[in-house]
Amino acid sequence: MTRSPKGLLLLIGPGVLVAATGVGAGDLATAAFAGSKIGLTVLWAVLVGALVKLVLNEQLARWQLATGTTILEGALSKLGPVVWAVFGAYLLFWSPFVAAALMKACGAVLGAMVPGIPTWAGAVACSFVGLAMVWIGGFKLFQRVMAVCIAVMVVVVLASAAASMPAPLEVLNGFIPRVPADQQALDWTIALIGGVGGTLTIICYSYWMREAGRGKPEDLKTCRIDLAVGYSITAIFGLAMIVLAAGVAGDGVLEGRGSSVIVQVSIYIAMETHPAMRWAFLVGSFGAVFSSVLGVWQAVPYVFADWWRMRPGSSKAGRPMTSVSTTSLAYRGYLVALATLPCGLLFIQFATIQKLYTIIGACFIPLLAVTLLLLMNRRSWIGSSLANRWTSNIALTLAIAVSVVAAYWFIVPRVQSLLGS
Repeated sequence: MTRSPKGLLLLIGPGVLVAATGVGAGDLATAAFAGSKIGLTVLWAVLVGALVKLVLNEQLARWQLATGTTILEGALSKLGPVVWAVFGAYLLFWSPFVAAALMKACGAVLGAMVPGIPTWAGAVACSFVGLAMVWIGGFKLFQRVMAVCIAVMVVVVLASAAASMPAPLEVLNGFIPRVPADQQALDWTIALIGGVGGTLTIICYSYWMREAGRGKPEDLKTCRIDLAVGYSITAIFGLAMIVLAAGVAGDGVLEGRGSSVIVQVSIYIAMETHPAMRWAFLVGSFGAVFSSVLGVWQAVPYVFADWWRMRPGSSKAGRPMTSVSTTSLAYRGYLVALATLPCGLLFIQFATIQKLYTIIGACFIPLLAVTLLLLMNRRSWIGSSLANRWTSNIALTLAIAVSVVAAYWFIVPRVQSLLGS
């Protein structure tokens, strides 16, 4: 039996939304910077990042199908008010950095497409267009626009990378894990592992599952299929961006500013293929970053509204709900704040804010993994059929180990430098 294109989109929809939201933020810019500074030796980090996020999201889906609550509702109701305070502090700290990084990425690509438009002006314009689309159109418009953005970005970026593919042995060598000796290269490797496939946006999948009507244990197979498709797209896209950026860096062109990265990659593609491919790449890049803006603007207010509803002392705390109202004050207030307040960060150098947001975001991964270990092994909470088996616990432990090693790589050299000075 064949599926219609519409039926297939419904099947893989939420997973692809997760991929598109993470791709523009974590892959286009971060992979471009990482590829330009480290080259193809960092390809392995893309696979590690995508695999870690896939493991976490599969268990998040299992919790929700077993209990009827999002992972955030489960953590806040089962683990106490301290978790509510810690998560809230993290959410409020993370939000402006991710919003500013997304806005600035949009502004950089728009500036590359239309010379003369300042990055900050393009960033503000894209932010407000995204705000209006989410406010007026709701989830249905969001899903349609995201489908177009995803199709454009995947086809164009993959075609560009394929046309300028380096020697196969050089590419294969990049999948051998290694620790960069240079501190800057190490920072970008950590940022890539943390940023690829999203960070806090992983839990947005909970709300898109609800929008897609998935709430029964028998929906687990569908969730696994769409997550596998989504994170495959994420990994392939990230690998393609590194190949492109490494090629540009090999010609000695790439340096630190966001607009420079986008422009130089597009020029490199034109030289390697055809002048028309430069514009195709810029359009695909805009699809990637604008889809991330839409994804974050649409879904992170869900997270905030859920968190605020579960605050200690609230009459609604601990009571599961079937959906978050997108017309509530909490949802719309946070949507407006996301789209406006981070404008003050737009004048920070793009590479700096991109690295800051991905490293800050990476801190969320071990916190989520520990939370899942605590929740997914309590059969009295989740039931026996969907509780973790030993394979899932090993996968979570490895995800925590990757995060701890990355933190060690990042923190220890800086402590040694401070002590030495």
